[in-house]
Amino acid sequence: MKPFRYERANGVAAACAAAAAPGARFIAGGTNLIDLMKLQIETPELLVDIGLLPLADIIESTAEGGLRIGAGVTNSGLAADMRVRRLYPLLSQAILAGASTQLRNKATTGGNLLQRTRCPYFYDTTKPCNKRAPGSGCAALHGINRMNAVMGVSDDCIAAHPSDMAVAMTALDARLETVAPDGAIRAIPIDALYRAPGNTPHIETVLAPGELIRSVLLPPPPQGRQVYRKVRDRASFAFALVSVAVVAEREGDRVRAARVAFGSLSYKPWRSAEAEASLEGASATRTSFDAAGIAALKNARGYGHNDFKIPLARRTLRATLADAVGV
Repeated sequence: MKPFRYERANGVAAACAAAAAPGARFIAGGTNLIDLMKLQIETPELLVDIGLLPLADIIESTAEGGLRIGAGVTNSGLAADMRVRRLYPLLSQAILAGASTQLRNKATTGGNLLQRTRCPYFYDTTKPCNKRAPGSGCAALHGINRMNAVMGVSDDCIAAHPSDMAVAMTALDARLETVAPDGAIRAIPIDALYRAPGNTPHIETVLAPGELIRSVLLPPPPQGRQVYRKVRDRASFAFALVSVAVVAEREGDRVRAARVAFGSLSYKPWRSAEAEASLEGASATRTSFDAAGIAALKNARGYGHNDFKIPLARRTLRATLADAVGV
């Protein structure tokens, strides 16, 4: 690990100002950043510790009618909150499907959303990676790419976003409230946070230098049943091969409305407007669920080792929808 300076922030404004400097990074739980620093993939000159800032509360938002989740709330704390378990069980299910108890006790809400890909070539400094070293190439493109993305990526980078929590938040229409170094506050829909890789995969989000995620805003809970399903190589402490977050409302023998988001298929949690349109008013049958899967994955592209993700995602969606609507 290379030497770095450390500064404990005493306020949000001071934290943003310090982190806006070149080579500075925020740190809270550090469950991803510290590992990357040990491998010298991340080499910040300054760590701005925001762990003691007043960002660790979950409050009911009277204005929006939902919940305001502080960016410093731990994954364990968020998953265990009775309001989340009762009103947003999808979110609790997704968080508990990720990592381990020890990591969830340290990892924070803001950090989870901003964690970096687990593509093995990103972690291997002996291999080219445009996300780690812009312009060096993408070793995953023709390498062992079993865990990589099949949607929305480019030939410059096929890395997949690893979060479980972010998939559920995408299906729940979460928004992020951020603070910039100049004090400006903005709300960013979670689906708009992540930048497509294009030819600049090292630029991963729309956040400016020093811009801090202060909270996550959940709107009132949607109608219908919420289900998260994660397919992985082992039962715990494994990233998803494919995950699906579904909110589905049934009316008689038909699906009145549905929300669908996939994990581990793209550079971000992938909300499928095509699947949702296919399901609206459709019969609550496996045939309709199969049609939704075909619509959702129509533009997917495998790269060899990860070709299996496309049919797996369709089958996982079918099973998750069947669970959600009681078929």
